[in-house]
Amino acid sequence: MTQESSHGVRAGVPHRIVVIVDESSNPFELGCVTEIFGLRRPELGRELYDFRLCSPQPLTVMRQGFFILTGVADLEAAEAADTVIVPNRRDVDVPRHPAVLDAIRRAHARGARLIGFCSGAFTLAEAGVLDGRRAATHWQLAAAFRARFPSVRLESDVLFVDDGDILTAAGSAAALDLGLYVVRRDHGAEIANAVSRRLVFAGHRDGGQRQFVERPVPDLPDESLAPVLAWAQEQLDVPLTVSDLAARAAVSPATLHRRFRAQLGTTPLAWLTGERLALACRLIERGESGLDIVARRSGLGTAANLRTLMRREIGLSPSAYRARFGSDTREERG
Repeated sequence: MTQESSHGVRAGVPHRIVVIVDESSNPFELGCVTEIFGLRRPELGRELYDFRLCSPQPLTVMRQGFFILTGVADLEAAEAADTVIVPNRRDVDVPRHPAVLDAIRRAHARGARLIGFCSGAFTLAEAGVLDGRRAATHWQLAAAFRARFPSVRLESDVLFVDDGDILTAAGSAAALDLGLYVVRRDHGAEIANAVSRRLVFAGHRDGGQRQFVERPVPDLPDESLAPVLAWAQEQLDVPLTVSDLAARAAVSPATLHRRFRAQLGTTPLAWLTGERLALACRLIERGESGLDIVARRSGLGTAANLRTLMRREIGLSPSAYRARFGSDTREERG
């Protein structure tokens, strides 16, 4: 279950995101956050974030010496950040730079949002800000994490965890999932979908989906779910069952379940509900005020069901979501 965050974007002022890069940080996650939060997107008509990189040293040798980072700000940049993204590392047994841990503690103490990708959960736990909190990390690191930080409530088989002001993601690719999720919470589904289209990446995967996908690439081209997913996305306003999806894919419901689990790490029903909820959010953002109409057009049935799903999956009621992300709110932000 997600939680409503106090780190929403202020009217007319881009949210300040600072990424801390330290020795042996993984360039993949750095590339993900730069692509999602750092690039200008003139097609959206406004700046989404004020984005900066910082490091505890003038020259930072990244993963296995393949990359060397220079010319970025020092750690003072993190002092004014609304969100601080903490560094991951290849060797989780090597402690982080003490100045990095101090910067994280200070950011947490003053109420900044903290984000960790993959082994970044170790950095957050080492800083002491995860005690008693929920977190995610890569499944291969779960045993080591539990042994070292028993007071953290590790959820080892999910893509990411939203624990309010601290968010953590699992393996490297989950950085994209969590990054788009953060954009969605900050700016709404419409903006998040625009960013995901630029990335040519799935716009929304729930954090609770499994990390380990048994067969990420289908053995045979005709086992791809892409055709049936595209068809279903055009039919969200009509009653659809798992049997309907299976018939469209020309397989049995049991086979469809296996393919969804293998290729998407979720069930057909969970995927369908997520797509309908995303459509409902877009309708609300575009100004549709009648909840019964939104529920019907998105295939969620009733306004009561829509309210329940939005509170459970997004952490906001429809009225609160409209107040934050509705068209009038976007116009006020400029």
